[in-house]
Amino acid sequence: LSPSVSLSTLSLQRPEARSRMDHPFTVVVAIDFGTTSSGYAFSFTQDPEAIHMMRRWEGGDPGVANQKSPTSLLLTPELKFHSFGFAARDNYHDLDPEEAQHWLYFDKFKMKIHSTTDLTMETELEAVSGRKVRAIDVFSHALRFFRVHALKEVKDQSSSLLEGDEVRWVITVPAVWRQPAKQFMREAAYLAGLVSPDTPEQLLIALEPEAASIYCRKLRLHQVIDLSLRPMTNGLSLESDGSRPFDSSFRQGDRYIVADCGGGTVDLTVHQIEQPQGTLKELYKVSGGPYGAVGVDLAFEAMLCKIFGEDFIESFKAKRPAAWVDLTIAFEARKRTATPGRSNALNISLPFSFIDFYKRYRGQSVETALRKSNMNIVKWSSQGMLRLTPEAMNELFQPTINNIIKHIEELMQRQEVQGVRFLFLVGGFAESPMLQRAAQNALGQTCRIIIPQDVGLTILKGAVLFGLDPTVVRVRRCPLTYGVGVLNRFVEGRHPRDKLLVKEGRDWCTDILDRFVSVDQSVALGEVVRRSYTPARSGQRKIIINIYCSVSDDVVYISDPGVRKCGAITLDLPEALPGAVAGAERREIRATMQFGDTEIKVTAVDMVTNQTVRAAIDFLSN
Repeated sequence: LSPSVSLSTLSLQRPEARSRMDHPFTVVVAIDFGTTSSGYAFSFTQDPEAIHMMRRWEGGDPGVANQKSPTSLLLTPELKFHSFGFAARDNYHDLDPEEAQHWLYFDKFKMKIHSTTDLTMETELEAVSGRKVRAIDVFSHALRFFRVHALKEVKDQSSSLLEGDEVRWVITVPAVWRQPAKQFMREAAYLAGLVSPDTPEQLLIALEPEAASIYCRKLRLHQVIDLSLRPMTNGLSLESDGSRPFDSSFRQGDRYIVADCGGGTVDLTVHQIEQPQGTLKELYKVSGGPYGAVGVDLAFEAMLCKIFGEDFIESFKAKRPAAWVDLTIAFEARKRTATPGRSNALNISLPFSFIDFYKRYRGQSVETALRKSNMNIVKWSSQGMLRLTPEAMNELFQPTINNIIKHIEELMQRQEVQGVRFLFLVGGFAESPMLQRAAQNALGQTCRIIIPQDVGLTILKGAVLFGLDPTVVRVRRCPLTYGVGVLNRFVEGRHPRDKLLVKEGRDWCTDILDRFVSVDQSVALGEVVRRSYTPARSGQRKIIINIYCSVSDDVVYISDPGVRKCGAITLDLPEALPGAVAGAERREIRATMQFGDTEIKVTAVDMVTNQTVRAAIDFLSN
């Protein structure tokens, strides 16, 4: 039972539009914390047009412009930070195999936050060698590395001395992440010392496809690749329908989809540019899922298990973790060169220790295993390499690409999305010619498919723009229905008997869902939901209100199927004033909730004293 009865059921109200925050910040630093690669960029508020990308990383792969670094972290056997990115890779590689089993190497760990249903501060991550450590510590080590790296570079470029509170930090997360995951990122940032929990407004959580959209709407013709204008090798020309080329900019009122295809997730958002101010309005709730490029890596791992046996692959990972990482890196490099029209095979060199370990483990050669596996699409080359035929590569890509295309097609069927003229493909996976071709073939007739030139950096640049002006996205859609359980007067015939509660001689119906917002409801920035709560007994020091959520709006009671408790609001009550009148314990605490931002926020006021009450909303300690 909720400890209080909701007194008011105020609908959404519009307070005066929030005045643009007068810039207390002199610099905005955005961290794009990706599944496979991460990076940062920054901009000084005096010169917002100039976005500084981070410098090249030590030990970057040769021939690649490394404006991002692999999201890889190495901790010592004592769980101390050792290195991040290319340095973590190289150092792990150089460890003796016996030693490597005691070190903790993490990569692609961001996916765990998406897939864990009951995420808490205690959720653990497993290193490649099998050792476990708290996920929040892994994330905060990585963020601390970025903080140090970015601040050093900002200071090098800044003429004046920077105080810590002059930096506004922005961290990007997938829009399909639930509230607990966003809060998790914020807690990791507090632990990493980016900002203090006392100044939460100094850190913004940005949604990846939203950031991309903010950047894309500014693009000009010379900054994009329009897939429909590319000569198509399969003889399909799309110009015959008289469609005109992408004009050099968007017009007010244009609607477009941004498909952020990253390493871990694919996120789809639909935006409209509003007149006259050019702000963005979300037309349908964000959708997507775990269909990122990592799916191709997992398919490769499954293929290896099929050929060599799952027991062998597991054993190899545990005993030779660094060599396993080498193999995945080798595949990653090849994966990037895969193109649809390719006629020759892709070679992947197996680490010597793989070949050697297999011989000792199974008593037969890798070559024999391949022959026996009847996988005709994978061969063994005389140079000691796995040869993946074009068919094999297609097979590895297909399931993930099909998921992405299917998702975009389903979105385009929706009523709210009619009239979309452009589809922007962004994120690292959008660089893949395999995905580009599939998208053009499946969707090219319905809208123009546009790829920004620096597609891997789109989110990073957009996140900086978001930090400079967070009010640019004016209307968002709620991903879920949120509310609390309340008591209402029991109505015979309308309410089920098992919900009847008799209290002080009155009949109440329990468990009724008092909705704050509904799934896919439009909420503008600054719109709030207000509720008043009263402590159940005098002298009570805290009111705790459980929050429930549901993916559908078709719910009446918090006990209905599909409704789950997802968080709690805590209101700290100050002591009642001495000499207060009797009966004044009917205190009214008014809570104000905001659902229009990238995170849900709550504030509260004691109506008797007009004092602000400490209010916290927590989605992580369920």
